[in-house]
Amino acid sequence: MTQRNNRFNRIYALAVCASLLPGSLNGQQPPSGEGEFDRVRTVNILQEPRHRSVYTDGQLRLIDVQINPGDTTLPHTHDSAILYTFISNGQGPLNGSVSSTTSYVDEQFTHRVTNEGPGLFRIIALANYGAPVSGEAPAVGGMTRQPQLENDWFRSFRLDLAAGESRTGLTHGYPVAIVQVSDGLLHVTRADGITNELRAAGDWAWRDAGQAYQIHNKSNQPVSVVINEGKR
Repeated sequence: MTQRNNRFNRIYALAVCASLLPGSLNGQQPPSGEGEFDRVRTVNILQEPRHRSVYTDGQLRLIDVQINPGDTTLPHTHDSAILYTFISNGQGPLNGSVSSTTSYVDEQFTHRVTNEGPGLFRIIALANYGAPVSGEAPAVGGMTRQPQLENDWFRSFRLDLAAGESRTGLTHGYPVAIVQVSDGLLHVTRADGITNELRAAGDWAWRDAGQAYQIHNKSNQPVSVVINEGKR
């Protein structure tokens, strides 16, 4: 990926964030000089308290970002490719919209984020600290939908399940984070019967590469889920 494309991707991702989160982002530009954040310590994204690492698989990190109304993060530095699944901003649900930024691999980026409220700001983010994977990605067993987003670090699918609907035989060539993005009750069940019960937007399950699973909407309403692969 060229430097020009990296800069374009970063600008595009920030524009997406700004459009999704009106009035809630603060300090989107990198520090212009030493001392800009001198009153507050600057940390890596993995050490920022509101960016909670909830699962680690090698070079992949699943991060649950939650910022309460009126709160502001510490200045934090991004240094990996990252995929965002937007759950909510301070003004309401975002229904699992996704975007990705890969330019942080070549050019680190430091900023702060403020949630002006009145509700919770929440993102489920997947960070990939591994090398890019080029070429055609392996097919997904049981998946008939085309990916909604793909680059050399991630591939993302969205499924909208009717009440009572199941999708079976799902198998990926990469590890996946399965993120519920609307209200309802989902069962994510492995071939050995182990089940994760997801009950609300922002709930998630993890499946290893090659591990078959099914998703069953146990509720009486449609439920949407975003399935994010971390390439490696």
